[in-house]
Amino acid sequence: MKNRISLIAAVLLIGQISFATPKITQVEPLCWWTDMKTPLTLMFHGEDLQDAQVSVQQLMKGKVMRGACQGLVPTAQHNAESPNYLFVDMQVNQPGTYRITLRKGKKKVTHDYVINERKAGSRERKSFDASDVVYLIMSDRFVDGDESNNSTPNTKEKADKNNVNGRWGGDIQGIINSFDHIAKLGCTAIWPTPMLGDDEAAWSYHGYACSDYYHIDPRYGSNELYKQMVQQAHEKGLKILMDMVPNHCGSAHWWIADLPYRNWINQFPQFTNTNNCFTANYDINASEYDRQLSNRGWFDSPMPDMNLENPDLLKYFQQWAIWWIEYADLDGLRVDTYPYVEKIPGSLWLKAIREEYPNINIVGECWTRPAPAVAYWQSGAKNFDGFDSHLPTVMDFPVEEAIRQALENDGHGWGNGLTRVYDAMTMDYMYADVNKLFTFLGNHDMGRITDVVKDKDPRRVKLAYVLLATMRGIPQVLYGDEYAMTSKSEDPNNHSYLRAPLPQGNAVTADMQDMFDFQSALFQWRKNEPVLHWGKTMHFLSRDNTYAFFRYNDKEAVFVFANAAEEPRMVPVKNYAEILGQYNPVGINPLTGETIDLSQEQKVDALSTLVVKLQNKPVQKKKIRR
Repeated sequence: MKNRISLIAAVLLIGQISFATPKITQVEPLCWWTDMKTPLTLMFHGEDLQDAQVSVQQLMKGKVMRGACQGLVPTAQHNAESPNYLFVDMQVNQPGTYRITLRKGKKKVTHDYVINERKAGSRERKSFDASDVVYLIMSDRFVDGDESNNSTPNTKEKADKNNVNGRWGGDIQGIINSFDHIAKLGCTAIWPTPMLGDDEAAWSYHGYACSDYYHIDPRYGSNELYKQMVQQAHEKGLKILMDMVPNHCGSAHWWIADLPYRNWINQFPQFTNTNNCFTANYDINASEYDRQLSNRGWFDSPMPDMNLENPDLLKYFQQWAIWWIEYADLDGLRVDTYPYVEKIPGSLWLKAIREEYPNINIVGECWTRPAPAVAYWQSGAKNFDGFDSHLPTVMDFPVEEAIRQALENDGHGWGNGLTRVYDAMTMDYMYADVNKLFTFLGNHDMGRITDVVKDKDPRRVKLAYVLLATMRGIPQVLYGDEYAMTSKSEDPNNHSYLRAPLPQGNAVTADMQDMFDFQSALFQWRKNEPVLHWGKTMHFLSRDNTYAFFRYNDKEAVFVFANAAEEPRMVPVKNYAEILGQYNPVGINPLTGETIDLSQEQKVDALSTLVVKLQNKPVQKKKIRR
């Protein structure tokens, strides 16, 4: 009897427990779609959400529909370590608007969630490839198209064009306004540096310290304007790549104040940098200490290192990338600091994206050398450990370095000059797919090509661009290099100074325009030359600071002879008999329109190139004797 009374008292006590009213401040992803291969898991964040009961009702014209909801069905849920999170798996069956209720005792909170109908053909979308030329934009510095959003009430750092390390006002509208310029240059795809929220108090202009993965920073515009930018780019025949950073977030991200799990980020007793040694991922002699520090150390003090080994975080990042591709109709991704991400979870992140979009191309920054170290990270590589990154395209840092070193001096000395380029190209056998190498002469993190070449000589810059346009791979141009922009600093590698705005109007000098016209003719021609997109390469070694190669297929070839010497050189056409004999030796220089006869020796001026388009010899029919 006594035990029964105690039980009744306990039941009555439980019934009197007062739950705090739950609160929702974030629900991510922001929306979803039908017919997605990727299952939906919603992350709720707010206050006192742990163990909440989840129910869903459909809304029709703002009214709750009675009866069981079949369009969006909760199938599982689990808590985080913080009581302010709840992860809920959802089965998506039908488009519509749904009211999700989280209930704690008699207290509840609701959130209306939209499931969209997926656009036809979205899964099969095409992407960027070797037929494209990618134009890289430093988003805050490129063009200020809307001065009204340079500073906003809800962001810490305000625009100050007198502060070289501060925000200057470049934005989405500035990119939209520049579409005609980019298309005229001959570029067909645009890679803006990250435009998501970055609310650091200083140095936020670079965008690589994300504070909100699902919203465009208001100093660039809005989600809707970003979406419009992609649509208008497509109307101009341009593609858009989004720059994503799964390795780290910013210290101003809202979840830093209330982490879902302690291991959501990699933590140390005191601030610990990465050792920048991602070779430890495949070094058979590497210590576990170095491996861990490479992947778990922080990239910089305001950039907490994300731990993708946490399964909820990995799922979050998979959905995040897929959400932006679907929402904005993106054409591809660029991944920052890819090898710094935990190796296996990083590959699973990319695998999920590519399973949702089988044709998507993704280029990863794997800033290392030599070629074997880069090739390890390309999907399909025959790695000794069986690792597949699922990263289709890697940045060709070895060839970038070779071109820059070849042109920064007179090229004298064994192994110098354009011999460096030949040597770099001999490593192509290491790569799973050379047509998916991202080639470039410079980017926003290194000195501009005009600052690097000897005497800032525009002839050397033009020679470099001929190599870039005619080599295998996917060329990338850094904004402003079409005008041979230089840094305003004595140190050409000073990031803030080299990231100056694009010259406009009267600021474009005659010399700048000449460089633009040269590159425009080059890249416009490249657009319509499949042999440059998909052709094979045969190259020839010389020790006189020249470099010769053919891009070829069964029907046609493009011959390129680059002379980086400071005196004229004769083209040794006899050396090329093994391939030249397959083609009619009389061709056209597509950059000048001249007819060139490669059966005769040709003189190439100092610091210049010769380009010749050749056609296959016609098959001669034998005469039949009667």
